[in-house]
Formats: sequence, structure tokens, C-alpha cells
Amino acid sequence: MKTMRIIVLALAATTLSGTAVPVLANEKAKVPPVRVEQEDGEEVLVHKGEASFYSHKFHGRTTASGEPMNQNKSTAASRALPLGSKATVTNEENGKSVDVIVNDRGPYVDGRVIDLSRSAAKKLDMIEDGTAPVTVEVKPSEQPTDTARDKVEAKVDQLTPDRQVADRENRRSEGSGNSGGTGSDTVSQSGSGK
Repeated sequence: MKTMRIIVLALAATTLSGTAVPVLANEKAKVPPVRVEQEDGEEVLVHKGEASFYSHKFHGRTTASGEPMNQNKSTAASRALPLGSKATVTNEENGKSVDVIVNDRGPYVDGRVIDLSRSAAKKLDMIEDGTAPVTVEVKPSEQPTDTARDKVEAKVDQLTPDRQVADRENRRSEGSGNSGGTGSDTVSQSGSGK
């Protein structure tokens, strides 16, 4: 009981001081929802909120994707975006952007939508402040692999009405019919096991 009282008092003190409070293990952080927006005829995942960056102590630790966390690469953690996806993160205060690969899960703090490597945070010029308001965009057409594209499209499908899914399948079929059978512009991954 004494331990619980100490935790409650510590949380209250950090809340009153204006410092972000990490969420306890049995709670879920409140995060703004991911939306789907149209950009140049493409459905794009958009996540707006606050970005933070990894502390030095996480360098070398294993990420959710299985690779070691590397502060020198442009990577990020997101609870909402697919692992392996490429995302463009834009700092809303200064307009600077950076492309990152989502390779980990987190952050677990209310309002935070992405946790960046130190390298990515430097490119957004947010090291001094520690956090920044950002817009995170993930375009299916800009994914580094077919698997990542399929995961992003599956997330778009999850968030959009069935009509838009049918429209994309029709465009994909039309595109493969016009490519002369080479399939260089359109790749079908129907059996990829998303």
C-alpha cells in the first residue's frame, strides 16, 4: 500500500509540474487517431500530435522489429503505424521534415504519436525543446518494400469505407493492364500474408 501511495504522489507531482507522465502498464496512452487523407489521388495515413525522441539509454537495445535501436539512423517508434513503413515527419513549428522507418513501438505518453531517433530529431531541430508538434504522413506509393506498402494499404483499408478499397483495386487492375504485361509499375501481392 505504501508503494502505491508513493507512485500516486509522484504522478501527481509530475502532473502538476507540467512534465509528461508516462502511462502505467495497465493503462493506455491517449493518442490522437490516425486519419486517412487524399493527396494527389492517393490515400495517405496522417497522424498529428507530439513527437519526442529516444534517450541515449535505448541505443543498442532491440526494437520491436528485432533490429538494434540506432540513434544515428533515421528511425522511429509508433504504436499506430505499421512496422517497416516509411513515414515523413514534419515539425509544425519550423516546417522541417525528415523521412524515418518505423521499427519500434511506442511512445507510451499521452498525446505523443511518434518517438524519433536522435538523428531524426536533430533534422527536425527539436533536440533543445525535447518535443515538437508534428504531422506524420505515410504514403503507400513511397514505401521501401512491397511488404511495407501492403501493410500501409491494409491500415488504410482498416480506416476507410469499403468503397475506397474497391476503387483502389480497380485502379490497380487498370494499371497492370496498361503496362504491357511487365508488371513494373504495379505489383500484386494478393498472397503476401499481410
